[in-house]
Amino acid sequence: MSQRKPEGLAAYMTVTAAYWAFMLTDGALRMLVLLHFHTLGFSPVQLAYLFVLYEVMGVVTNLSAGWLAARFGLTSTLYAGLGLQIVALVALSQLDPAWGLSASVVFVMGVQGLSGVAKDLAKMSAKSAVKILAPSGDGALFKWVAILTGSKNAIKGLGFLLGTVLLGLWGFVTSVWVMAVVLAVILAGVVMFMPAGLPQGKRSAKFSQVFSKDPNINRLSLARMFLFGARDVWFVVGIPIYFYAILSDGSEEGNRTAFFVIGSFMALWIILYGVVQGFAPKMLHAATSTTDEIVGKAVLWVGILTLIPMVLAGAVWMDVPHLTLIVVVGLLAFGFVFAVNSSVHSYLILAFTTGERVTMDVGFYYMSNAAGRLIGTLLSGLSYQIGGLPACLLTAALMAGASTLAANRLREPAS
Repeated sequence: MSQRKPEGLAAYMTVTAAYWAFMLTDGALRMLVLLHFHTLGFSPVQLAYLFVLYEVMGVVTNLSAGWLAARFGLTSTLYAGLGLQIVALVALSQLDPAWGLSASVVFVMGVQGLSGVAKDLAKMSAKSAVKILAPSGDGALFKWVAILTGSKNAIKGLGFLLGTVLLGLWGFVTSVWVMAVVLAVILAGVVMFMPAGLPQGKRSAKFSQVFSKDPNINRLSLARMFLFGARDVWFVVGIPIYFYAILSDGSEEGNRTAFFVIGSFMALWIILYGVVQGFAPKMLHAATSTTDEIVGKAVLWVGILTLIPMVLAGAVWMDVPHLTLIVVVGLLAFGFVFAVNSSVHSYLILAFTTGERVTMDVGFYYMSNAAGRLIGTLLSGLSYQIGGLPACLLTAALMAGASTLAANRLREPAS
């Protein structure tokens, strides 16, 4: 096995730490916005609108972020992501309760759009760094991708819990200020101590190179889009509002209890999702598996994923006994299978790309990821408004089925 240079290891650890800090604030901010505006009387569709521009800018950013990193360097895009998140947090603290509904929605959408740009600049930078800095051989690439992605999601899960706790203790404005200050301190530390080891960029990089000509990268990106749509169609609006409806009695104390329980569940879901991602390489015997064998496992696991929301939709529709427990257990099972799928995808995109095109292909791939989240976010509010949680879960099953069809095409010979 080849060994990483000390500066490469230090760069990997610094990038990972910066990414952790970012995702902690990203998870907390999502819960702060969702629950704060739900208590102000926003409908499920209006809540979904708050996150639409966040996901739209994710699509736009990922399309260009790979080119920006290739041209200006991965450290530049990482710093830009952290800096823009700080600006978004400070801007959100300026929200005036006296504003009307329309003005509030437009303002928060705009700030969330800026946060979406920040998130995907940071994500693309961190994920691309793995391809460059991780050692080769013995399934090491899969292992290091899984460590970064799994730990990131565990940290984001803690962010969900942090956001609900901060909202209950300090309120909305104080919470976003605290996060902005902490993230600014972390950014300063990252800039001061970032070692060498990441590419500095090439001025000759062209934007047209973003679009991949590799059929497998395009097919994997399509499968990724539907995979994340299948999660977010129930995760973004549906399940938090469903739990709030059955947990809160409308009192201030009842709201705090509901906030804590919702935040705890979503934190647990994301943390377990991250833990499973970290163990996925060992579970799938990555060290002894070929890329073709891992492709076959990707098809198998997304097929299993399709069945879970279908069964849960039927259970909620029929209002079976112990429904809440069944929903919780079922969604945790969804998270386990989803995590395996996500980890396999994160490995395959780096296995399919080359060192020369890594930022371009990773950016394009995560553009599809963001497109899936956008579709899932829109359908989450809409489907919950139309048919409640059963409609969200049924839509999730249909999107997971579409991901299965796309993943199966990875077995076809490249044309």
